[in-house]
Amino acid sequence: MLLMPPLPHEPSHEVVIQIGGIAIGLQTIDMGLVSVLEKRFGAYVVTGVTPEFVFAVDIVSPDLFDPDADAEVWMQDGDWHLERGDFRAEWNPEARRGRVRQSVNPYSIDSVLRIVHTLLLARSGGFLLHASSAVRNGRAFLFSGLSEAGKTTMARLAPADAALLTDEASYVRKIGDSYKAYGTPFAGEFGEPGKNISAPIAALYFLEKAAVNQIVPVDPTVAVRRLMRNILFFAQDANLVRMVFDSACAFVAAVPVFQLSFFPDHKVWELIG
Repeated sequence: MLLMPPLPHEPSHEVVIQIGGIAIGLQTIDMGLVSVLEKRFGAYVVTGVTPEFVFAVDIVSPDLFDPDADAEVWMQDGDWHLERGDFRAEWNPEARRGRVRQSVNPYSIDSVLRIVHTLLLARSGGFLLHASSAVRNGRAFLFSGLSEAGKTTMARLAPADAALLTDEASYVRKIGDSYKAYGTPFAGEFGEPGKNISAPIAALYFLEKAAVNQIVPVDPTVAVRRLMRNILFFAQDANLVRMVFDSACAFVAAVPVFQLSFFPDHKVWELIG
């Protein structure tokens, strides 16, 4: 059962954060948190937009949590439960409402939003991908790999006419029979949100640092396997995991996938596109 919303005499303030075209409202009585959220999410904070989902955010002492606890996500009696060492959250998708308990910091709600968006994307053919991405000449390019593969390096090497969507978590949505990448505020080493824009995805590159620059196509079976390793998904739900797998297969069938071996200098971008 979801926790009850604030009592009527408690004035709440709402910050609406729109990522991937999906607006989520965060309601709180704590103006300190409002300032933190507006600063953290910047251009992703929108006004005049009715949120599709609303979360009440309660500020509590960090002493209530186990700081070493890993993230856990599960559904029980129609409610999603999201827990980690710095927050507790419940969300009822049908009611379109949820509740978060955390201390005053931007990192907890950042993680809650990531998890919620993965759950939403799983049911619509999309996903969050551990990848940097950028838009150039109206097309989006994704650069995926495990830690130290070169995602942030590719972002840093991007030419001036490329708009960075993210250096950490790429937002992929299926639109009809094609795919679009959206900017996200989920930053990695850059520490800054990507541009709040979107573009059709032209290609996905799996990264590998090398002495010379080379691009080769990836076999579809191998591409799906590597893609699944890099999709961000947290829920303990077999049905949704199957949906994510089906989404990965459909993505590889529609979008060119390559292995990009590269030497970290600006010339590598001459091969992109």
